[in-house]
Amino acid sequence: MPEISRFLGIIITMYYGDHAPPHFHVRYNQHQALIDIHQLRILEGNLPPRVMGLVMEWAVLHQLELIDNWQRASQFEAIQTIEPLA
Repeated sequence: MPEISRFLGIIITMYYGDHAPPHFHVRYNQHQALIDIHQLRILEGNLPPRVMGLVMEWAVLHQLELIDNWQRASQFEAIQTIEPLA
């Protein structure tokens, strides 16, 4: 599962050929979640509220890049890294 960003102990990844709807995976310590790219909401799992806020802030800033990466991953093309939250 390619890592597309990492910041403050948060790891953002995306699978090649993953199932719809378009989403990305988040890991933070023992927590894991799938986040819908278009709706920016948790599809599965859970994150601490502070971490969820940071992930949503990052996702809003990079939503177009996430959509582009989803399209690349669905076609098994190289996924681009995305700048971490500053």
